[in-house]
Amino acid sequence: MKKSLNIAHRGFSGEYPENTMRAFIEGVKAGCDGIETDVHLTKDGILVICHDETIDRTTNGNGYINNYTYDELSNFDAGIRYGEDFIGEKIPTLDNLFEFVKDKGLLINIELKNNIINYKGMEEKVIEKIYEYDLSNNVILSSFNHQSMVRVKEIDSNIKTGLLYMSGIYKVHEYAKKCKADAIHPIYLSVLDEEVVNEIHNEGISINAWTVDNDNDMKKLINLGIDGIITNYPNIMNNML
Repeated sequence: MKKSLNIAHRGFSGEYPENTMRAFIEGVKAGCDGIETDVHLTKDGILVICHDETIDRTTNGNGYINNYTYDELSNFDAGIRYGEDFIGEKIPTLDNLFEFVKDKGLLINIELKNNIINYKGMEEKVIEKIYEYDLSNNVILSSFNHQSMVRVKEIDSNIKTGLLYMSGIYKVHEYAKKCKADAIHPIYLSVLDEEVVNEIHNEGISINAWTVDNDNDMKKLINLGIDGIITNYPNIMNNML
């Protein structure tokens, strides 16, 4: 059986401030095979890493990312809400992450956060960065906005895509193939069973499930033979593997 990849969700976000360089560095130290993260566009067109459309939850600031320039965003602290030990962490750019991982051979799952705000030109900007850092063989783009994933394939069919979803999709293997997706990224267990996994794999499509933090659930998914497990605790997953 092929090994399921250990993918650190927003970095090692179970113990470090999510989507910060500290979380990515610690995820690698914990033995992850890949990193999952999220990108938005600033007011001045810089690709930055943050999960939410606003910075309210994760920083000491507030407001929508696309209302700030990158320089303005840099004034906020992205670690302080997690604890005093992490004061000084900043919202990273996609360049920061790519510079860190470019020689590490990791899988990098970039979620385009364009299902609520339609960031014009986001797909092209991300693809440009992928090639700038020579990471086309290491990156997979995902989104809940499946039209965006189809658009990625129209721009460059060599860029890998994954379809994020939270509930059952009828004949998901046929749907994914129609979208020309390379992978599906479902919420774990509730939409996965042996039959669905086999149907997907028979089409040559990968399965990366999220967000799996319980070791018993990890075991079930490993036994199902899925390709990647996205977890807040890459240390637990690494010990299991």
